[in-house]
Amino acid sequence: MLNQTHSGVAVLRLPMVKSRVALSRSSIYAAIAKNAFPAPIKLGERAVGWLESDVEAWLASRIQVSRGRVAA
Repeated sequence: MLNQTHSGVAVLRLPMVKSRVALSRSSIYAAIAKNAFPAPIKLGERAVGWLESDVEAWLASRIQVSRGRVAA
């Protein structure tokens, strides 16, 4: 599920993203459509993944918003 390349860039596939952010597939794609979640990168003809750093930054922003430190 997690692919670590030699350059240190980690790519997460959908099951790992779902697990990390505790959202369903449909919720993730709905948020992407609203530009409220990082878009995936194309890995192949029928495969996509998310940069781990993008997902972690999104989670950090959600924590800040939920704790009232940043406007939504």
